[in-house]
Formats: sequence, structure tokens, C-alpha cells
Amino acid sequence: MKKLNYQTLEEQNYDGFLLKDAPERVLQFGEGNFLRAFVDYFIDMMNEKAGFNSKVVLVQPIENRGGFNLADIINEQEGLYTLYLRGIENGEKVNDKRVISCVSRCLNIYSDYETVMAYADKPELRYITCNTTEAGIVYDPSCQFTETPPASYPAKLTQFLYRRFQKFGSEAGKGFVILACELIDDNGKELEKCVLKYAEQWNLGEDFISWIKAENIFCSTLVDRIVTGFPRNEAAAINEENGYEDNTIDTGEVFGFWVIEGPESLKKELPFAEAGLPVLITDNHKPYKQRKVRILNGAHTSMVLGAYLAGQNIVRDCMHDDTIAGFMNKTIYDEIIPTLTLPEEECKDFAAAVTERFKNPFIDHALLSISLNSTSKWRARVMPSLESYVNKFGKLPRCITASFAFYIAFYRGTKGTELTDAGLAAKRLNGDTYTISDDRSVLEFYYEHKDDTAKDLVHAVCSNTAFWGRDLTELPGFEAEVTKTLEAIDEKGSYEVMKECLK
Repeated sequence: MKKLNYQTLEEQNYDGFLLKDAPERVLQFGEGNFLRAFVDYFIDMMNEKAGFNSKVVLVQPIENRGGFNLADIINEQEGLYTLYLRGIENGEKVNDKRVISCVSRCLNIYSDYETVMAYADKPELRYITCNTTEAGIVYDPSCQFTETPPASYPAKLTQFLYRRFQKFGSEAGKGFVILACELIDDNGKELEKCVLKYAEQWNLGEDFISWIKAENIFCSTLVDRIVTGFPRNEAAAINEENGYEDNTIDTGEVFGFWVIEGPESLKKELPFAEAGLPVLITDNHKPYKQRKVRILNGAHTSMVLGAYLAGQNIVRDCMHDDTIAGFMNKTIYDEIIPTLTLPEEECKDFAAAVTERFKNPFIDHALLSISLNSTSKWRARVMPSLESYVNKFGKLPRCITASFAFYIAFYRGTKGTELTDAGLAAKRLNGDTYTISDDRSVLEFYYEHKDDTAKDLVHAVCSNTAFWGRDLTELPGFEAEVTKTLEAIDEKGSYEVMKECLK
């Protein structure tokens, strides 16, 4: 079978959109599945729908990808790859296929350092995108300007910007629009802080620091799409159906939403709206992040632990159970949305999309996978809704309060919980064993309290300020209500408790 490349598609009389030649205007640090199914998809659509006419140069930012060089595989296919976006949209099953042609090549900065740096000299280069994981945007003072390359991504970027400054520093408009996609708060601002620290540490001069601030736009962004990556179990069948061998197939959910915090001028530069894409350029991305974290992530965290204790294993199956889905929807619509700052109708539309996403027939999203690090997740995703609801209405939100009891019940398990190197080994009522994964201090805490009464355990958890950043026993009525709910879980099970919350 022939490899995917432009000649193969020509021989097949492929009639989809392809852009073979265009200026390389985007440099992308990160060649992984997420960026290729998200940012590069949007760029490819802008090329087709709005004449953006831009190619993307991918840069592999870390040296080793598990013993193989993904850059070589991407280049063998001339940057082409097949993307499948799949899920439920407007109640209908969707499985969209698109050959993405916006990528020109992929470089490994460790073996192609000079080639990567030379792109700073190209006047047509305008955009830098990145997703170097949550750990990527860090300031490592051990990085040196003379390293080729230094270890941290911000250090690599500082070197690249300095070369740009040396080439075009006297010309206005030759800086970059930098779109950070890492999953940390204020990702663009944090990246800029790191770059400025390196500029100062390396004594690169006040003129360079002024140029960074004046000529470059560091955009914080919110990204939202579940990307499932290479479909290992389906790849052979997909290649057979397509009639070519594609070793970089990518898959993700059909839903996608990108919020970019930046100046109004970006709307003209980046024709997302003209291409009809779900990308919002705004002067403040935080309300949208709040909506995503509290509704999408908050729904996950508040629902899955109780659902798992009730015998479920996959998110999609939970959505077909009226009680569990009802509990989740009541949590979202009655207790979370009323606390948000965006207009209610926008939040409800987003919530409806969340429900469709959770029903995705192509994604087996395991509840136990979502349960990872639930202590910090509950604090970040659910506790703000709890506090906002109490402050606004002067009473406890019933479902959110119950979700805290589900969290405790999940971490306690039934009698016989054991602490192992892998985590906390627990059992649910039907006898199934499961492993709780969290910070070691959290696991040790629950192991120490495994034989507590419900009342003592709830008090110990609520008063643990290291977990929550505050003493939750000070929240009027919360400790007593959680204790009552945990006792009901012990007596009736989490499923019956969810039913009672719907009354």
C-alpha cells in the first residue's frame, strides 16, 4: 500500500481541499495529536474557507518520543495526515474525515537546531503556536543562552525571539503573535514572564526587552476539544478503506472551541469568523475558562465518583441512565449555571453541548480515568460553585453537597482498603476492586481514617485545610449535611442518594 503523500492523492483523484504550496507563516512548538487536531485543523479550514494561505512548520520540542522520531514520519508523508472528528452533533452521529494539508514539514530542534532558528530570519513568519504540556511553560534558571538548544521551551523561544530581534529589531511589525495552548492559567502571560526572565538573566539588553513587550503579542488562550489521537485498533481498517498508509492518523471529538485573548486587530489578521469556525477573540478569556471548568470539568468531577460507586464504568453509559444523567443535569442547570458570569443562555447552550459530548459513541471515557487526583479536581472544579452558590442563595446546593459525600465514599471504599505502591486499593459494594490515584499525602490520610465513623471521617476531611485551602466545617450546615448524605450512601447506596436529590 502506498504511503499518504500528494502524489498518492493525485493518483486517487482526491477531490478534497489541498494546499500544496503556501508561505510558511506559522511556527508551531509541538507536533503531537492535540495541536494537529485542533490548531492545525483550524488553520487548514481558514486556508480553504478564508484564503489564509499559510503553511505550518512543526517543531518537535523534546528530544525523544519513545524511541522514534515523529518528525521523520510526518515528513515522509509531506506533512499530510488524515483527521477524523467524531461524536454527536445536534442529536446526530457525526464522523467527519479530512486530509489536513496545512503542515509543510516537521523539525526536531535537537537535530535541526540551526534550521529551526533560521526561521526567525524569514519575514513572512508571523505566528507562533505551542502546546508543550502543563510542565512546558516553566522558568529553569539552569538554561544557558549558549546551549543549542536549552532544555526549557521558554528558553528556546527566547533564543528564537532574540534572533528575530537581531534581524528585524529596527522594523515595526516584525514581532510575533504567540498563541499559547498549554493547560495552565494565563498561559500566554506566564510564557511572556518566563521569556522576560531569560532576557534579563542572559543580559540580552533593554532594547530587546522593550522589543519583546512592544512588538510581540503573547495571547492567553482556552482550548476545548477531546483529542483521542492515533486510533491504534482501527488504523489498519482505516488505511485499507482510504487506500493509503497513514502513520499519523489523528482522531478527536467533533466539538471544538478556542478562546483567544488578544487585541481587536487579531480579528482581521486571523479570519476565523470568516471561515465559520468556533474561535472567539476577546479581551478577556477568563469567563469562558470559568464556564468550561465549572460546567464541563465540574460535571465530570461531581458525577463520576457517585456513578462509579453505583456500578457504572463509562461516561457514555451514565448519560443513558435517567437517574445519573438527571443528577448531572440538575447539578449543572440548577447549581452551577446560576453562579456564572456569562449570560445564562450561553451557559445553557454550552451545557447542552457538554451532554452531547458525554454521549460520544466513539470515546470510551472511563470513570476511573477521570477519578485521577479527584481531591485537587474537586477543589478547582466544584468548590468554587459550592462557595458561589452559598454566597448568592444563602443555602447549600443539594447535588454539589452530595457530590462531596460521593467523593469521600469513593476514597474510603468498603472495609479492607489497603495502601499500596500503586495507590489506595479499595472496593465498591458489588465487590469490584479499584485503585485510587492521588497525591501520596491524600492516600495516606484516607488510609489513616479508613475505620472512622461517617461523622468522624467527614469532620477530618472537611477540616483538612491542606486539601481545600480553607476549613469547610466553617461553611454553615455543610459538615452536617455531608455526614447525613454519607450515612445514606452507606445505607442505600449512591444510586438511591442520586434519586433523592432529584425529588
